Amino acid sequence: MLAVLWADATIISNYIDMIAMVEGSSIVAEIRGNALVTKSEVLFVCVHNAGRSQMAAALLHHLGGAHVTVRSAGSQPSSSLNPVVVEAMAEIGIDISMEFPKPLTYEGARQADVIITMGCGDTCPVFPGKTYLDWQLDDPAGRDLAAVRVIRDDIAKRVRELYESLTRQNERA
Repeated sequence: MLAVLWADATIISNYIDMIAMVEGSSIVAEIRGNALVTKSEVLFVCVHNAGRSQMAAALLHHLGGAHVTVRSAGSQPSSSLNPVVVEAMAEIGIDISMEFPKPLTYEGARQADVIITMGCGDTCPVFPGKTYLDWQLDDPAGRDLAAVRVIRDDIAKRVRELYESLTRQNERA
């Protein structure tokens, strides 16, 4: 099934979002002019999904908006977000206070194009054909705000580089 959204009944906008359902997973693309640009799905995984992966997901969502699908999960999810992480993100204008730790699922990992692990070790599933990155990052658990800011800023730098890479890759696809 392919749904095409028209900006106007008589005029086709510069880009049209197309969504196709294939065997239960979604393939998302845009048409910009005459070029088809795919929309990447990124999954950030850490142990508790209470700090690093939440910051990374929020930063990529903030940066990429509608051009990337972002999820985060934990191999052993915590019961709540690290409040210092929430505070550090609020400092830069990103509110994650309504987020919550989510479990890593087979389906969530299967749907992702890029899986970025952040200290979950052997508990992350491996699927053929996926791009895997392992970001060695300090865990913000138990750290003060100054230390969490350093971790946040490191994640933000990596997320910007990832987004630029995905944008180049998707425009070539």
